[in-house]
Amino acid sequence: PGADSPEAFWQLLCNGLDMVQTVPASRWSVDAYYDPQRPRPGKMYTREAALIDAVDQFDPFFFGIAPREANGMDPQHRLLLETSWEALERAGFVPGALIESQTGVFIGIGEGDYGALSSGALTALDTYAATNSGHSVAAGRLAYTLGLQGPTLAVDTACSSSLVALHLACQSLRAGEC
Repeated sequence: PGADSPEAFWQLLCNGLDMVQTVPASRWSVDAYYDPQRPRPGKMYTREAALIDAVDQFDPFFFGIAPREANGMDPQHRLLLETSWEALERAGFVPGALIESQTGVFIGIGEGDYGALSSGALTALDTYAATNSGHSVAAGRLAYTLGLQGPTLAVDTACSSSLVALHLACQSLRAGEC
């Protein structure tokens, strides 16, 4: 939140900035969900959050994703695709050059409630309902989009997810698996 590039993120860290802010009305009506007493079903006990700007600007066509599928995709999946692509480009890799390589995908991903919040009634379920928000689907979607053939793994260990994923990626590299 508050950074649209690695350099901007680094500046936030260097300056010790906290990007928590009152939830803007353009996201949702905080008053409709706020209740200082907790826990209350359907309510939240805070008016503040650290939110990513332009999260709704995902371009599904760039990644070969149908708009109908993209509509139900968990924003974590969208951000994973975008930031992974950018990371490869910044590292000097042409993503298309990795097709059919033994490149592995190891991601740390946390629990999200997007699937539960957006699923709605059973009559609203469609073909993509099973792939909208699963953790393994996020890792698999990235591997599939880039044409990667190495190990693909999503790790959810709460606060340590990214660290554990990095550890497993290093082990896989040392073992020659990717």
